[in-house]
Amino acid sequence: MTSSSEENALPGEIIVRLDVMLALRKRRAKDVAAEIGMTEANLSLLKSGKVKGVRFDTLIRLCDALSCTPGDLLEYVGNEAEEGR
Repeated sequence: MTSSSEENALPGEIIVRLDVMLALRKRRAKDVAAEIGMTEANLSLLKSGKVKGVRFDTLIRLCDALSCTPGDLLEYVGNEAEEGR
C-alpha cells in the first residue's frame, strides 16, 4: 500500500533558470521586476524556485523583458528512480 504523499508525488521537477537568463542578459532582478510590474520579493521567490506555480501572464512578461522563451526559464528534470520501474 502506498501513502497518499507517494501517490501525489510528481515524477520529476521543474528547475527555474531565471537567474541564468538574468546573468546572460546582464540584467538586474530589481530592474526586471520593475519593468514587468512584479515586486522584487516575488521575483526573488520565483528565481529561487520557492513558488508552487507561475501565471502565464507573468511568464509572458518575463520572456518579453528577457527576450527569451519559457523553455529558457524553466527546465523539466525527470526522476530517474521513477523511470527505472
